[in-house]
Amino acid sequence: MPNALVDAEIVVVGSANADLVATSRHIPAPGETVLGDSFRIVAGGKGANQAVAAARLGGRVAFVGRVGDDAFGRTLAQGLQDAHVDCTYLQSTSGVETGVALIVISNAGENAICVVAGANRHLTPADIDAAEETIAAARVCLLQLEIPLETALHTIALARRLGVETILDPAPAPAAAPAGLFHVDILSPNQSEAVQLLGADYAPGDPSDVAQALRQRGDRTIVLKRGADGAYLSSGSIKTSVPGFRVDAVDTTAAGDAFTAALGVARVEGMSLESAVRFANAAGALACTKLGAQPALPARAQVTALLES
Repeated sequence: MPNALVDAEIVVVGSANADLVATSRHIPAPGETVLGDSFRIVAGGKGANQAVAAARLGGRVAFVGRVGDDAFGRTLAQGLQDAHVDCTYLQSTSGVETGVALIVISNAGENAICVVAGANRHLTPADIDAAEETIAAARVCLLQLEIPLETALHTIALARRLGVETILDPAPAPAAAPAGLFHVDILSPNQSEAVQLLGADYAPGDPSDVAQALRQRGDRTIVLKRGADGAYLSSGSIKTSVPGFRVDAVDTTAAGDAFTAALGVARVEGMSLESAVRFANAAGALACTKLGAQPALPARAQVTALLES
């Protein structure tokens, strides 16, 4: 799927999904049927979301992933290209369906999501090796965990060897986190993902305790996403809460992806960690103000306006 940008500064390795989104009065409880208000299909997947978000924020972005050889796959690939994302290493996988996410959004803006990986589960370490030249030329590599764990671990190890900064959004968090996941430069989970990474023996504490426990596993910097409360940053001697931005939330689906993408763009631009997290908070907040994943991702001008308000 040609669309090469030889100077991509951010490489995103991750998933691409078609999001099947229903809105309803509330999210169904187990065994409950509710009547929905609307339905639509939008482009999503944590990897593709982060690629599009970073491009909209001004980053030069390449995406490494897989879609199926079907209508969803073709639509997703075209959407990435339209967002000016380098799709050289986005592969169409014959005989496999494109990944999908089934999403229900309540009137309060909360969501419940079921992801069927499809072609995403076929992204292999060999695919990452094929993109080594592009990764080596980048400054930041963004990852999530909607792809095989071995592929994510291989990417982390490769980027580390190449001297490329890695930012991991560990979602969905694995039941047992291998040590290699903690070898990234920045780990950015939300509270529930952080607790999952720390294991059943960990007794959840306040954000500073959670961040410290994660840093003891080997991470250099922890950016703990806290929703409307912003984020908690722990890096070296820096241990601080970075306030969020109050917005009228409609749908939180892609908020974490906008946050991670903004963090990557900020790092490429040389922002301090605290400034980078504040920039990411603004992007994440704005992503909550519209329905859908990629349609809700903010442009750079919107983030700048919120930061200056």
